[in-house]
Amino acid sequence: PVRPPEERPDWALTGAKGREPNIITSLYLGAENLERVNLRLQAKLEEIAANEVRWKEYSTEDADLLLVAFGTVGRICQTVVRDARRAGMKVGLLRPITLWPFPSARIAELAEQVRGVLVVEMSAGQMVEDVRLAVEGRCPVRFYGRMGGVIPLPDEILPELEELDAECR
Repeated sequence: PVRPPEERPDWALTGAKGREPNIITSLYLGAENLERVNLRLQAKLEEIAANEVRWKEYSTEDADLLLVAFGTVGRICQTVVRDARRAGMKVGLLRPITLWPFPSARIAELAEQVRGVLVVEMSAGQMVEDVRLAVEGRCPVRFYGRMGGVIPLPDEILPELEELDAECR
């Protein structure tokens, strides 16, 4: 990396008053230097994971079954929760807002409460493995996904939920 000269005119803007300058590089020579950089990055990642994870819940307080869906599908699943509850099923929704950091701890807590989890995505299942890792086998995790821009509809998702409900009884 190219570093500016040590002596800078007092009028020069450095953007780094009170901290080290940000130097974009992937090459850190020397084991101690590399370890120091990695420890700093690990601390930064832990802070982000602790402070930036975001999600919304919908009707999870008494849920027996949990839907997990993000983005557009998360909004669609709110309709599924409403329709399922009208049909007598106790269904809740966790809608991740951040996918990293992922709301693993909250999903793990809800997995203690529910009998099964249905992950709904507009993909081949990029989030379902994160949910399975969070659930850690506490209850069955099933997946329903549509791809290529096909939007899963509430009347497609509800039968999947009913099947999961029957399986978990």
